[in-house]
Amino acid sequence: MTVYNKNVPLKTKADGGMHDITKEVRQIVSESKVKDGIAVIFCPGSTGAVSTVEYEPGLLQDIPNALERIAPTDLDYAHHQTWHDDNGRGHVKATILGPDLTVPVVKGKLVLGTWQQIVFIELDTKDRQRDVNVQVMGE
Repeated sequence: MTVYNKNVPLKTKADGGMHDITKEVRQIVSESKVKDGIAVIFCPGSTGAVSTVEYEPGLLQDIPNALERIAPTDLDYAHHQTWHDDNGRGHVKATILGPDLTVPVVKGKLVLGTWQQIVFIELDTKDRQRDVNVQVMGE
């Protein structure tokens, strides 16, 4: 079995900035030479998330707006008292969405729907430099 790792570096925008990383993940799968297996896309860190979405302008607004309703900016989060920072809402949102995604690889290609892209979502309260890990495993 082959195991191949590579990072996708990102400069992110705070509070819901979404980044389509499908092209980069496809390239990593191709480099891995894995024909049948899985690709795991993982965000090290507790204020970022990985998911799939139809990456289009309406959803680029809708998703951050929906997340704001789930974990509003103006709540008093206990996390702020613990660490004296302001990103409690980012931790809550990231926990709900999750830090990882597993996508099947069949015949050397990611199995994604026609309008399905892999995205990283920045949920911290400041812009960040991130390295999203992609691990491809299989034969």
